[in-house]
Amino acid sequence: MDVIAVLVFCAAGRRSHDEGLGIAGVATTAWPFLAGTVVGWLASRAWRQPTALAPTGVIVWLCTVAVGMALRKASSAGVAASFVVVAASVTAVLLLGWRAVVGLAVRRRSGA
Repeated sequence: MDVIAVLVFCAAGRRSHDEGLGIAGVATTAWPFLAGTVVGWLASRAWRQPTALAPTGVIVWLCTVAVGMALRKASSAGVAASFVVVAASVTAVLLLGWRAVVGLAVRRRSGA
């Protein structure tokens, strides 16, 4: 789900800036954030509790944004403050949101 969330974020961003949605274009935009997602998965050992909002989701989200922005800067891509705020906000909704929905569904099923 995290990879899908990052790809959705990147595709939506490209579309909002009238950039192409071809595989190469989305991949070019997504790779720094996907690398950050991988770092987040490793740092949080996400395979142990992949649907946990905290700490897994929070760590994956923070790494996705921080590493993604660092790699964008290193590759001479834009990291304007407004972009950082938008990226952090949208990825928070996507990366934390699906985990919150899963957690709510599990609690409802268990009657808690």
